[in-house]
This record gives sequence, C-alpha cells and structure tokens, in this order.
Amino acid sequence: MKYSTPDLCDDNPDLICVLEPMFASYGARDSFCGEIVTIKCFEDNSLVKENAGKPGVGKVLVVDGGGSLRRALLGDLIATNASDNKWEGIIIYGCVRDVEVLANIDIGIQAIGSVPLKTEKRGVGELNVPLRFGGVSIVPGDYIYADINGVIVSPENLIPEEEIIM
Repeated sequence: MKYSTPDLCDDNPDLICVLEPMFASYGARDSFCGEIVTIKCFEDNSLVKENAGKPGVGKVLVVDGGGSLRRALLGDLIATNASDNKWEGIIIYGCVRDVEVLANIDIGIQAIGSVPLKTEKRGVGELNVPLRFGGVSIVPGDYIYADINGVIVSPENLIPEEEIIM
C-alpha cells in the first residue's frame, strides 16, 4: 500500500495534526514516514551530524532550526550518512544546501529553503525534546508522514510497516 497524506487525513481525522505548508522536498524520496526523533538547534548542526551516523530504520529526524535562513543544517555529506544508516527521512525547520546532490540521495528530505553557507559546529543543541513549529507540537516517539501534499503528525502509527512501499 502506498499512502498519501490526504488519505491519512481522511481516514484518521481525530489522530492527525497538519503542519503549515512551508516545506519543499529535496531528497530522492518524495514520500517518507516513521517514528520521530527530534533535535532542537540553531545554526549548529553538530547533533544532526552525530545522529545521522546512528541507525535510523523506521525513523525520521525532525530538526527545529528555529526557521533560520542563514545557515544550512543539512548538506550532502550528512544526508548520505543518514541514507547509509537507513533513516527514512529528515525534516528541517531551517535550510539545506547541496540541493543538486540531495536530489539523488535515497532519503526523504524536506526543509523550508536552501542556503549555501554551512553551520559552525559548537556542539550546541538538544536531542529528543518536544518541538513546536508549523502550528503543531512534535513529540519524540510520535509518527510523522510526509509527501508532496504536506506533512502530518500522529501519536499513533497509522500504517503497519509491512504495508509501506517506498
């Protein structure tokens, strides 16, 4: 079964929250979903890099970069590492870079924009804390679903893993 966020919204109106439409797709996968792992950071992608290097099967990294448009929290090297470690996707409330390369990496990536400048690595940030952006609370351990229609969050898994076709 290939899911769509509109169908998930129709089938689960009491379980889902819809993020405001602000994200664009940058990765090779247009659709991705999984259990949420959160990072809160501002213009420092140290924790993004660190966690991309950990196993991510069935998980989506959701990064609250404070909506900064000045520094990219994800580029081709970190995205490749995340793909190699089987992350389903990365959603960034902030920017990415190396977009021409990201488009060919087997991972879902959504962000609010792109900018060529990388971050400084100061080791600052928080892992697995509740986030709020796009009008939605995002809690570690909840589930997130993204496709070209939008991004939705649910406290429950809406699709059994064996039914997901990417």
